[in-house]
Amino acid sequence: MWKFGYGGSIATPPVIHEDRVYFGALDGYIYCVSMETHEEIWKFRTDGAIDAAIMIDEKNLYVGSFDKNFYAINLKTGKEVWRFRTGGEMYSSCCLNNGMIYFGNRDGYVYALNKTGEMVWKFRTGDEVASAPAINEGKLYIGSHDKYLYCLNADTGKELWKSRTGGEVVNKIPILVHKNVVYFASFDNYLYALDEKSGRELWRFKTGKYGNSGVPAVHGDVLYYGTRDGIFYAISLEGKELWRFEVDGEIRSQPPVIYKDMIYFGAGDNYLHCLTLDGKEMWNFRTDGYVYPTMGIKDDVVLIGSWDCHMYALDANEGKELWRFATSTMVQSYIPPAYEIFKLEVRKSEDSENADTGIKYKEKRERSVSLSDYQIETEYTTTSDYKTESDYDVQWVIFEWLTGFSALSRKGLIRQKI
Repeated sequence: MWKFGYGGSIATPPVIHEDRVYFGALDGYIYCVSMETHEEIWKFRTDGAIDAAIMIDEKNLYVGSFDKNFYAINLKTGKEVWRFRTGGEMYSSCCLNNGMIYFGNRDGYVYALNKTGEMVWKFRTGDEVASAPAINEGKLYIGSHDKYLYCLNADTGKELWKSRTGGEVVNKIPILVHKNVVYFASFDNYLYALDEKSGRELWRFKTGKYGNSGVPAVHGDVLYYGTRDGIFYAISLEGKELWRFEVDGEIRSQPPVIYKDMIYFGAGDNYLHCLTLDGKEMWNFRTDGYVYPTMGIKDDVVLIGSWDCHMYALDANEGKELWRFATSTMVQSYIPPAYEIFKLEVRKSEDSENADTGIKYKEKRERSVSLSDYQIETEYTTTSDYKTESDYDVQWVIFEWLTGFSALSRKGLIRQKI
């Protein structure tokens, strides 16, 4: 999540306010575009990618950048009001509550600022913070790479309780607090439900194999949630699966949007999908890049950003394109593959290695085989009782930086022979 390369791709959701739409892009700009004319009103440049979602109040826009600064920008003019220097990049949105601004940072801290940009308190977690805080009844909830979800006093930053998971807790949008239950995901492949007051686990829901990020959306008594395995779930408030819808690409970080009993979400298959509440697809819209941000909807117009460097306006009922806006460059940003942190090691059995093949081994040195540069480093030296010398063996193979689970599942695991 910290490895985005330069480009004009849009990784954050738009914010619609009055007749304007505000959004950031990985080219380092924050854009303000007219909903009526579809033209740029202003843009503000930072010195790093904008991968954090924007929040606004009646006067200002608030957002963090990969340049390690947190900004307050005037909504009307696009001029900087103030900036606050942190120790690391920002990946997630901030939270505004009672004149305070809260956000997490890669430096491992949770910050609380007032509206003039002065720090009120900060709380240190055990690792990087790539999660957005949520506020409910004076309590702040936020996750960390140290595998904990924290509950803090929003006024003082004092820890009230924390709950440990089996993986990093990452969400770009504030986690869901609904009917005294906190819902969040972890990279241990579970979606969790905790008691809001005590942090006691109520249930956990198992998804796929490649980690969860983001938060669910709730509509009625149903949670809607997409995973990095490309599965979109409908789950009861008791943690039971109701139905699922599968796409050919991961669903990252962002919660779906429910509008007029329709569900909208984007995915790594380059599509925006529109489903009914019972999981039937009504329409989809294809872009030329990943559709990872969540969307904004107003007056039957859906706004969605794409990795192809465009912000699209679509008809919410039929999915027809109304207009599009291009960012400063059409170069798409680099993003690590969804399954980069996972690797698979394939070994032959000891019985196979020690089988009598008529070959006497004088020397054997084993190392890993790197598929990233297609060079075989493992070397076997053998001597035969016959005149011809041969090398026969099945090597140890380590698959480094898997780039697609679906490709492996279609082709099967590979064994390299020499």
